Amino acid sequence: MSSSGRLAARLWMGRSTKAIAIVAGVAAIAAGCNQLPGDGPLMGGAHAGSTEILPYDIVELTPATIGAYRPAVAVDRPSTTMHRLPFGGRLTVAPGDVLRVRIFEGQQGGIFSTPAGEGTDLGLKRVNDDGIITLPFVGAVRVADLETAEIERRILAQLGNRARNPHVVVEFAADRSNTVSVSGDVKEPGQIGLIEGVRTVVEAINRRGGISGEQGMQHTEVLVRRNGQIILTAPYSQLLAGGDIAIQKGDEIVVRPNTQTFTAAGAVKTAGNYPISRPGMTLAEAMGASFGLADERSHKYGVFVFRLAEDQTAPAERSKIFRLDFNQAYSILVAQQFGIRPRDVLFVANAPLHEYNKVMTTFYRTIVTYRVVKEVIPAVGIF
Repeated sequence: MSSSGRLAARLWMGRSTKAIAIVAGVAAIAAGCNQLPGDGPLMGGAHAGSTEILPYDIVELTPATIGAYRPAVAVDRPSTTMHRLPFGGRLTVAPGDVLRVRIFEGQQGGIFSTPAGEGTDLGLKRVNDDGIITLPFVGAVRVADLETAEIERRILAQLGNRARNPHVVVEFAADRSNTVSVSGDVKEPGQIGLIEGVRTVVEAINRRGGISGEQGMQHTEVLVRRNGQIILTAPYSQLLAGGDIAIQKGDEIVVRPNTQTFTAAGAVKTAGNYPISRPGMTLAEAMGASFGLADERSHKYGVFVFRLAEDQTAPAERSKIFRLDFNQAYSILVAQQFGIRPRDVLFVANAPLHEYNKVMTTFYRTIVTYRVVKEVIPAVGIF
C-alpha cells in the first residue's frame, strides 16, 4: 500500500474510533441516569411493602392514616403552683445577709423605750460566717437557717426580764442568700431577692425585664438548675401556657435561644433550613415556607417527610418516611393536618421526565463540545 493510502486508512480509523467513543458515551449516559448529578435520591423504591427489610417504616399519608400524625393542640391551663405556694416561700437567714433589728417596750423607762414610742433601732447587723449576730443587752444570737419570725422569738427568749413587755421586729436589710439568678436572653440579667415576693420562674424573668432576644417566645427555651441538677428545660411559651414552676433560693434560671427548624430539599423552589414558626406547624405551611414545589422538575407523587426516631437506642422506636401523593385531590387537606416536627426533612423527588431531560441535555452538550473540537482540530473530525 502506498504511503498516501496508509495515511488515509489511519485517518479513517481515527474518525471511526472517535465516533464509536461518542456513541458509546451517550449510550452509557442514557443507560446510567443514576450517575447524573442530582439533589437527592430518585425515591422510586420507597414503598410501603419494603418496611420489613428496612430499618424504618414508610407511611402513606391519606385521610385514613393522618389521624395519628396531627399536631398536638396547645391548650392553655391554669398554673398549678400559684394557689398553693406561700407568698415569698420560706426565707431563711444565711451568712452574708444584713438584718435590721428593732426592739419596742410596752412601758416607759425601759432600756429600749423611747419618748415617741418608736422603739430602739439597733442598726444593721451583718450575719457572720458562723451565722451569728451580736446585739446590745442580748449578746450573740445564732440566726442561720432561721426565718425572721423565729429570730424574733429567739431574741425575746435571750432578753429574758431585762426589758418590760418587749416586742422585737427583725427585717432583711440586704438579702444576699435568698436569691435566684437570671441570665441569658433577658433584658437585665442578674440576681433577684425572693424577699421581693418573686415566686415562679416567669415572675423572675419578668422582674429582669423579660426576654430580650428577637427569636420570640416560640424559639426561647428556659433552663432551671437547682442544687447542681437540671430540673426544667422547656419552651418559654409552655411556661406561659400554665407550665410555670415555683422557684427556691439558689436556683439558676437560664434563658436561651432554641430555634427549631426543618429542612427542605430536592425539587422545592428554595431549599434550606426553615424555622418552625409556631407550635403545630403543618406540612402545608412548611411547603409554603420553602415556596412550594418546583413545577418544572418536581414529582407530584414524590413528596416525602423523613423523621428520625425520638429515641434511636430503643429497638421499638423506628424512623419513618412519610409519603404524600399530590396527584390526589385530598392531598392538600392531608398536608394541612400533618404536623411538622423539629429536624424533619421535607424532600421532593425529581420527576422521571426531568431525569430524561438531564440525559438529553448532557447528550446535547457532548455534541456541542465535539463540534467545537472538530473546528479547532479539523484533521480528526468526522463531519
